[in-house]
Amino acid sequence: MDAIGKSRDSHYGGGNDEREQTLNQLLAEMDGFDTSKGILILAATNRPEILDPALLRPGRFDRRVIVERPDLKGRVNILKVHAKGVMLDETVDLDAIALATSGAVGSDLANMINEAAILAVKNGRKAVSQKDLYEAVEVVLVGKEKKDRILSQEERRIVSYHEVGHALLSALQKHSEPVQKITIVPRTMGALGYVMQVPEEEKYLNTKKELEAMVVGLLGGRAAEEIVFGDVTTGASNDIEKATKVVRAMITQYGMSEKFGLMGLANVEDQYLSGRAVLNCGDATATEIDREVMVILKAAYEEAKRLLSEHRESLDKIAAFLIERETITGKEFMDIFREVEGIPEPGEKQDKAPDESMPVLEAPSGEEHQEENAPEQEHREQTEE
Repeated sequence: MDAIGKSRDSHYGGGNDEREQTLNQLLAEMDGFDTSKGILILAATNRPEILDPALLRPGRFDRRVIVERPDLKGRVNILKVHAKGVMLDETVDLDAIALATSGAVGSDLANMINEAAILAVKNGRKAVSQKDLYEAVEVVLVGKEKKDRILSQEERRIVSYHEVGHALLSALQKHSEPVQKITIVPRTMGALGYVMQVPEEEKYLNTKKELEAMVVGLLGGRAAEEIVFGDVTTGASNDIEKATKVVRAMITQYGMSEKFGLMGLANVEDQYLSGRAVLNCGDATATEIDREVMVILKAAYEEAKRLLSEHRESLDKIAAFLIERETITGKEFMDIFREVEGIPEPGEKQDKAPDESMPVLEAPSGEEHQEENAPEQEHREQTEE
């Protein structure tokens, strides 16, 4: 205590008996607090793992309040707070916007309301519509449209097939999330196009099959490029990064690998910041993990190519429609897909038994109200090098 007190005195430039006595008293009272003193200490950190264990032992801080990203109900309430001073028309459904913004924090949601208001004013309207809010979600998450960036015809074809590859695999896989929108309009954050997928409900757990479907979908853009053009581009870099991260987590954290079983091979650091996982194993095991990641990614890529090759007609027709329109909705995408594949609309009677090789698809419910995965919402991005 004396050493700390003297160090603090020297910092303030001289001996001060009163200050030293107060400091020493405060440090002494940290050990359980004197019940006769009305002292309340509040502290905040987003790196609790680096704090001294002596500081966190029982009797020092009696209550720990963890502030995490808001859940669905929390996002709805935050949106309502920020929308109080904004005129909304009858089309606005804040519940749908909250569902489309999984993983967003309060500042993100405030920005979305503000951007929606700006869009309404730009378009000469006095009230914000649901369309404005969805566009605001995209502005905050992937940037504004950059229409002055003109892609060549060949690049437009590549980006279109890339994005349709993602979307088509979402429609072909049972455990994927429905598509809300596909666009090849470049964005200011570097995306040349993306697919917006919206979960039908907020989820806190993902099954192994869902994660496997997610990896296959992430590799769909690269697979479409190889199938159609016989070559690949740098646009799949973001997809590859995400797919590798998911597969590595399946092996090292979730116990979803046949090779390693239930072994915990990684610890999560910076839980409230980057959430980076650090391997907790020997070098030989780390090498085996890398091999297992490559095996799973290769199998997922082959599955993506198989599905897209079997449904090449749908891939071509949807890509051609996207090139013409630049942006299409999930409903337009599913209408073309059902027409090409001969799948009846929901509620229609089917004349013959469905082909067992074809996936049984359910209509995305509430097309206008859908949304990484992610556990949070997934945005498949065609990125620049």
